[in-house]
Amino acid sequence: MSDIALNWIDGEWRTSATISTSRNPANGEVVGQFADGGEAEADAAITAARRAFGTTSWSRDRALRHQVLNELADRFVDRIDELAGLLTQENGKPLFESRLEVELAVAPMLRHAAGQALTSSGISAEVAPGTFFSTLPEPAGVVAVIVPWNAPLALFIRSLAPALAAGNTVVAKLPAQTALTNALVSEIIASAKALPKGVINIFTESGNTGAPRLVTSPDVDMVSYTGSVEVGRKVGAAAGASLKRVNLELGGKTPMIVFADADLAATVPLLIMGLTVAAGQFCMAGTRILVQREIADTVRDTLAHILTHIAVGPGDSPDSQMGPLIDKAAVDRVDAFIEAALSYAKPVVRGGPVTDGPLAAGSFYRPCLLEVEDVDVPLVQEEIFGPVGTFEVFDDEADALRRANATRFGLAAAIFTRDGARARRVSRELEAGTVWTNSYFALDDGFAEGGYKDSGVGRLRGPLGLSEFQEAKTYVEVVPPALD
Repeated sequence: MSDIALNWIDGEWRTSATISTSRNPANGEVVGQFADGGEAEADAAITAARRAFGTTSWSRDRALRHQVLNELADRFVDRIDELAGLLTQENGKPLFESRLEVELAVAPMLRHAAGQALTSSGISAEVAPGTFFSTLPEPAGVVAVIVPWNAPLALFIRSLAPALAAGNTVVAKLPAQTALTNALVSEIIASAKALPKGVINIFTESGNTGAPRLVTSPDVDMVSYTGSVEVGRKVGAAAGASLKRVNLELGGKTPMIVFADADLAATVPLLIMGLTVAAGQFCMAGTRILVQREIADTVRDTLAHILTHIAVGPGDSPDSQMGPLIDKAAVDRVDAFIEAALSYAKPVVRGGPVTDGPLAAGSFYRPCLLEVEDVDVPLVQEEIFGPVGTFEVFDDEADALRRANATRFGLAAAIFTRDGARARRVSRELEAGTVWTNSYFALDDGFAEGGYKDSGVGRLRGPLGLSEFQEAKTYVEVVPPALD
């Protein structure tokens, strides 16, 4: 490959008219340069994917898809150290988080999809003598995948794997913030010997011309988008013009509901994790901590002590518990939000930008926890995308549910209690696609992931996730009676 990170389209490495720079958010230093794509790259990728879908055996050869998905899993595992190191340089997250993204997400998702490629089936019945109905799944066609920078490996593979298992071809627009990581991912994919040319096409874009082209092109049959609610609405509206199907996983404001009988020794570390993993820059971040009044003082004081002492630092330092935000603009945006919130919220831990010492050159922001009473305030209602949480006190189950369901988001929620009956009651009433009891951020490839309300449309993972990438065709066969 070139010293410049290139795009992978139709089985070839391609440059772009624009060359841009990737920087490390921990220190602002240049990581490398990349070919910055746009509409031309999108059109070339769509053309390649459309041709591959129509002229190769990919969509009908489940054994081939099984083979390729397993081969990709093996190749990603072989490059774990390289991938994790590069992702930490570009994204900023601690190295242990980057490793987990590959080990616990990427390879398992590919292997699970390999099994789905072999086992996906339809239904059939003789509905009347000599009349047979069958409904069989077929691939949707060309699938566009658009994902953000916060977990680019896992989020890309989460859509790519079922799309391939179903027999689709794929065009992916990956984020400019992790451009060199994208190129390494493309290199790994390109090394799969059994993968037909044009089945997977990847370009990186910092602007906003290529992605809209994927959404509006009549040659794209489906869009799988992960990102903000605001952009998700635009994707859905634009895709509607050509009536292509969409899968949208959008924002979240995960309520972490702590009842008075919770095991605090086990619960508090999960509350801290919910605020600090990926520096709070992900859709399932546990940004709302709801605590029953009887234990509120204890939990508040404990969280304040731990959050004040969180070790913020570069992702490649073994001492770092939390890395930087993605860039300086994110630091300014988050801090402006907090300054405005202080007019109605009480600081438990103020946190804020790191402005002096060796970390000042980076985009570091110390965790912040603010106590609020009113749920109709921006701090509760808006996704902040940083290590910022609210502390909210509730009285009983009804009050907890009122608060937890008070936002437009419904991606995930967590309940902490020793009372199994209460957990089941509250889980049933929570408006969220995933509900954890005495756990947090536990996901399994066999079970659906997705959101209620403004948190998205459709599901990923499991049988429901596979079906998102499939059409259904019903066949009717009437067998004539035997001739005398």
